[in-house]
Amino acid sequence: MWYTFVRDSFFGRIVYHVSKHKYFNYPEEQPGYQIPDKYLGKEYEPTKHDLVDRNEKAADDDTAANSSTSDGEKVEQSDEINGDWKKTPEGIIIVGWEGDDDPENPRNWPTLQKGVFTFFIAFLTMSVYMASAIYTPGVDEIMEDFHVGVVVATLPLTLFVLGYGIGPMVLSPLQENPYYGRTSIYIITLFLFFIMQIPCALVKNIAGLCICRFIAGFFASPALATGGASASDCMTLPYLPVGIAMWSIGSVGGPSIGPLIGSALVVAGRWRWTFWFMCILSGATCFFFFFLLPESFEPTLLHRKAERLRALTGNPNLKTEGELQREGMTFKEELIEVLWRPVEITMLEPMVLACNIYISLVYAIMYLWFEAFPIVFLEVFEFALVPMGCAYLSIIVGVLISAAAYSIIIYIQYTKPMLKGNYVPPESFMPLAIVGSLFMPVGIFIFGWTAAKDLHWIGPMIGAATFSVGSFLIFQTLFNYLGFSFDPKYLASVYASNDFARSYIAGVFPLFGRPLFNNLKTHRFRVGWGSSVLGFICLLMILIPVTFILAGPKIRSRSKYKAPCVVAIAAWPRAKKDAAQLETKIEAPKAVPQTQSAEGDFDLEKWLQSLDKEEK
Repeated sequence: MWYTFVRDSFFGRIVYHVSKHKYFNYPEEQPGYQIPDKYLGKEYEPTKHDLVDRNEKAADDDTAANSSTSDGEKVEQSDEINGDWKKTPEGIIIVGWEGDDDPENPRNWPTLQKGVFTFFIAFLTMSVYMASAIYTPGVDEIMEDFHVGVVVATLPLTLFVLGYGIGPMVLSPLQENPYYGRTSIYIITLFLFFIMQIPCALVKNIAGLCICRFIAGFFASPALATGGASASDCMTLPYLPVGIAMWSIGSVGGPSIGPLIGSALVVAGRWRWTFWFMCILSGATCFFFFFLLPESFEPTLLHRKAERLRALTGNPNLKTEGELQREGMTFKEELIEVLWRPVEITMLEPMVLACNIYISLVYAIMYLWFEAFPIVFLEVFEFALVPMGCAYLSIIVGVLISAAAYSIIIYIQYTKPMLKGNYVPPESFMPLAIVGSLFMPVGIFIFGWTAAKDLHWIGPMIGAATFSVGSFLIFQTLFNYLGFSFDPKYLASVYASNDFARSYIAGVFPLFGRPLFNNLKTHRFRVGWGSSVLGFICLLMILIPVTFILAGPKIRSRSKYKAPCVVAIAAWPRAKKDAAQLETKIEAPKAVPQTQSAEGDFDLEKWLQSLDKEEK
């Protein structure tokens, strides 16, 4: 495991190229490796294993049989196809994995390796996310040092959030490019984020702090926006929701742990130490992952494999699907694709737009609601700064409870049916979103109407934990809904569009949080009516998951970037009904095993493709 991590890390790639492939080489470059006939251009007869190992990507109805080459001509798949080998009439051989059990495929990593990688991505996300609000306990000191009001002192938080909203619109599509991949973008941007903490700690005026925070947020964005896509790279379909949930603990926990650490640092030193701490943490994280964070993006790994095979065989016609798609594209065309795709997905995909609105409102309410914590625990209950920071741990408690319950429910309602061969639509996640939509307002009401000096301080903490249970459920269900509805090739752009929308809305809300609570306060309840406004907004948002349940399949079927299996979903009832008859008609190598991977996971896409081919 560790050798693979180091070999595919940023450090490993540098050593690999500097040593001219002597160190950290790959199976194709090791002594005794026999080049398969399919890569030598010889006539190749598919074996039984090859027939079982079909993993062709189903495309939209109008492009199911063809894909475009660089010169605009159509490339038709030949009759001689195995799971990872396609030969076009032009002689191009498509490079893929060597079967469903290829150990180089991240989805075939051992369970421990997948768990460690997911933990790495979660830690990366948490270590960067904590920077958003870590300085907020020192807002009073910033007001004193720079002679500004509370709104201006909160502006660096807003600009950091806006920065990591803009960043994914540029950087996430680069991570979808097979030539760059995910890890190189992570390491480079994390290093620049580390550098930006130094001017944040040394700056002499509020304008400089705002500018530095915006730039730092921009470079923090890849870890925040596409961490879920990285976690999904190594997960098979039935286990994907649980994997994303484990990663999300870090993404939700970061903003809550930040104020706790910031409180201790402000008490021990001053507000500048919050940025020195982030400098140390991000620098150590960058150094560690420079050596141990492997590349997980499938098109990038296949692109590197194709390069090795071309060097080994001397055959320039060995290419990946990603390379064929990008051949002939000019820099201008690539730039338009990089900048336009997230915008297009945001504006022209109704499902993404609705999810973005929903998550953005939840996110904005969470950041706005965080402004009530100092009012409640510092002013009402008269906590010291560090105990006030500890109040944010109630959110972590709620997240952990929600994550445990969510994982169990998803395993029972989604993973087990998928492993048994039953199709589970993305809308199956929505009932949990409705549950979360109820927990959120309940938690906000409890928080607001128990925050009185004559009541116990545990009441608002219970409300905060209840709120975090609901918000975690909503984040998970909608992220999974998007993840299962879109082609994995475009998930980085899908998540980037979501990050952009929620960051812009959430970034502005903290600016008017304190005025909202102050203007609606009563003598006994300082945040009661202000919290109620947020709670009523949460209640109205229940309509969004209900709409997804009623109209989700119809909306998904019209998407330009829909997941491949969505094309064939309409055939599912017929396929289930006729499965027994069709199984007897299909030759032995093409039978039911085609629907399973090496781990026994049901693959709807492959099974439906086999039915379509047999009917033809």
